[in-house]
Amino acid sequence: MRLNANSDNINYMTQSPDADQNEKMIDISQTTVGVLGGTGEQGRGLATRFALAGLSVIIGSRTAERANEVASEIGHSVKGMTNVDAALASDLVIVAVPWDGHKELLESLVISLSGKIVVDCVNPLGFDKQGAFRLDVAEGSAAQQAQIILADSRVVAAFHHISAKLLLDTDGAQLSGDVLVLGDDREATDLVSALAGTLGGMRGVYAGRLRNAGQVEALTANLISMNRRYKGHAGVQITDI
Repeated sequence: MRLNANSDNINYMTQSPDADQNEKMIDISQTTVGVLGGTGEQGRGLATRFALAGLSVIIGSRTAERANEVASEIGHSVKGMTNVDAALASDLVIVAVPWDGHKELLESLVISLSGKIVVDCVNPLGFDKQGAFRLDVAEGSAAQQAQIILADSRVVAAFHHISAKLLLDTDGAQLSGDVLVLGDDREATDLVSALAGTLGGMRGVYAGRLRNAGQVEALTANLISMNRRYKGHAGVQITDI
């Protein structure tokens, strides 16, 4: 899906994430990435790709045994831990759990995730005979719910539109397209955009404040409909930037 865009860490803490300034190179090679829900397809796919890019990756799950099992299957020095231990041991944490377990998990990790960048890629969707559809979220979006719960963390919304099948197909074509990155903290969104850039031919594109995450999460329902109709793995690519 193509959309036209016409219509040691750098400290951006006091700068607007919308500020127009030249892109700066960010070195994330020493960043440890934790993936909570890393035993599911999306989490496992992201963990696999980040590990292949040479990053230190930790799989988080309810039990260390399950996390270790998946980590062993992935290889590439990926570690498995409980969600709590993975959150504590990681510099940046990706939340890739099912929507129905989202709030409960984050409420249990408020202290463990304090001060960290938390990337929420959860899509609140329902499914019926007509396909996927957006679920109403009282806070506005999964990412906004995360920020309310994790008041001392910097929450970024990203990685919603990458097919788990493509992530797991490491022998297939190189990944391509764009990762929409939303958040209220410039340093955090830049770091997550750099992380997106490790996924083959993909790039991170800043797409607005966290309050705009709802429509980005909901777009996943449209992509699922496209995939069902055209038997593909549709993603997003932004033009003219």
